[in-house]
Amino acid sequence: MNLYITALVLLLSLSSMAQPVYERQEIMIPMRDGVKLNTVIYTVKNSSEPLPFLFLRTPYGVSKYPSPMEMTPVKDMAKDEYIFVFQDIRGRYKSEGKFEMQRFSRDKNDPKAIDESTDAYDTIDWLLKYIPNNNGRVGMYGVSYNGWTTLMGALDPHPALKAASEQASPSDMWLGDDFHHNGAFRLSYGFEYAFREEAGKTDSSFTFNKYDLYEWYLQLGSLANVNKNYFHNKIPTWNDFVNHPDYDHFWQKQAMAYRLDYPRVPIMHVAGWWDQEDFYGPLKAYEILEKKDSNRRNSIVIGPWYHGSWGSTDGRSLGPIQFDTSTGNTYREAIQARWFAHHLKGKADPGFTEAITFQTGANKWQTYNSWPPKEAVKKKLYLQPGSRLSFTQPAQPTNTNPYTAYVSDPFHPVPYRTRPIEPTYGPGSRWRTWLIEDQRFVHHRPDVLSFETPVLTSDVTVTGQLFAHLFAATTGSDADWVVKLIDVYPDVDTQDPKMSGYQLMVANDVFRGRYRKSFEKPAPIQPNQVNEYVIDLHSIDHVFRKGHKIMVQIQSTWFPIIDRNPQTWVPNIFHAKETDFRKATHSIYHNATYPTYIELPVME
Repeated sequence: MNLYITALVLLLSLSSMAQPVYERQEIMIPMRDGVKLNTVIYTVKNSSEPLPFLFLRTPYGVSKYPSPMEMTPVKDMAKDEYIFVFQDIRGRYKSEGKFEMQRFSRDKNDPKAIDESTDAYDTIDWLLKYIPNNNGRVGMYGVSYNGWTTLMGALDPHPALKAASEQASPSDMWLGDDFHHNGAFRLSYGFEYAFREEAGKTDSSFTFNKYDLYEWYLQLGSLANVNKNYFHNKIPTWNDFVNHPDYDHFWQKQAMAYRLDYPRVPIMHVAGWWDQEDFYGPLKAYEILEKKDSNRRNSIVIGPWYHGSWGSTDGRSLGPIQFDTSTGNTYREAIQARWFAHHLKGKADPGFTEAITFQTGANKWQTYNSWPPKEAVKKKLYLQPGSRLSFTQPAQPTNTNPYTAYVSDPFHPVPYRTRPIEPTYGPGSRWRTWLIEDQRFVHHRPDVLSFETPVLTSDVTVTGQLFAHLFAATTGSDADWVVKLIDVYPDVDTQDPKMSGYQLMVANDVFRGRYRKSFEKPAPIQPNQVNEYVIDLHSIDHVFRKGHKIMVQIQSTWFPIIDRNPQTWVPNIFHAKETDFRKATHSIYHNATYPTYIELPVME
């Protein structure tokens, strides 16, 4: 696959076709209920043939969008000539109507009802009628919220919609995307994003009086202080957080599992291994649609990227992690451009398989006939006494302590990245790359446990979905469990000394203990009782190289990306009082009776 894509990129870069000239117009397009949506349209001057549309819908404002030839995410497609359409969604920037965060799907029994699907449909209908020299074909695409609007357009598509590429779309805001992970609230992102989108009709950032938000959120205290002191019940999405702390019908109806059934048009999902916002989303959307993909319209691409960086960078590196090839350029030129050209312009079928991934560690492109690949063998990597990690099950109990314990203090939480923690959208923010930060900054904290293998004597290739099976007890009545899978680099790297001993996180997630039996109906944890927590660590395609080590870190705070768990039972943490927050001792078991392990899909 690596040589194949490299050859394609070289061939495309050698093409000498004349650069098209794009002409701009800005139009208010009417929807079925009379609301008009602001739309920027770029057409090709003196095109020699009818062209298809490439259509993007966004809440982030389109009036300043330059010519497609000046936009890195679409420049390679712009060279091929399309009619580009960029639209402010309802209630944002110059569009009329009321904005609703991830608007619910309409009641189809009501002919006057609207949603994002009808707005996409009505816009496409208008474009076909009023924009000349089009070939009657439309493709939708977009990253993040724009990826979500793409899925909404493909959910109930106009007959002219022939291809859709959702890229990092959220699929479930409670289980695994922007706002929660397994019930644990993503505090800093949820607070800052909700304010950014709903404090006004255009994006605006909350004004903090501290640069290091670790301090600001800690001094915030209980989440009840947000409305009391700052939002005053005027931010609808924050009110939804407060009123729907559990996985109730509100979150379920908003999720893709509720909305999607089968792929009505060809769909290419795109994800980044180190996406700090929506890695769960595209994998889950792909998984849902794959169950009923009888026409083989569903495919996925995953690369070594942070959120959306496949559209904006060359992708040769991510922070200090080097990939030896321009993965972003490869995606835009050899995958995205050729995929849309096939579906919208009748170009040759690129022959892509079900899944294209960039295998990190080995630094090469791979293709698979299914995702996750069925040929991977499930193996268990067990925690052992003495901070060890191995593929051998722990022995029967001896005099060795059956667990390792630590004290979790919500008043001294573990930071999720190195401080200072800048505002998400502020100057100098390192938000985009926090997932690849060297985990040594917490390695020897007493409230972070680390277990590692001996130095590997051969490569270990892990490809597919992995799960943590955590056996744990707490002296409290609630707890969070954070599990991180880490690639530990050799102690001395003579070729790249700064990478010596680097601890690269390749998989992770958090689980709120109250939801161990049901996401819909939380329950307190019985103090000092051992429970099993099964935590989805999602997918990787990574080679732990010979000479490296595999590490697992476990902790119970990850602040302020995750809010503080009081560690005492309260029905709704958004209403917790300061006196509810208490220290607790957590014990991670690693014996034959309670063998904590990571289930790894290993390619042999």
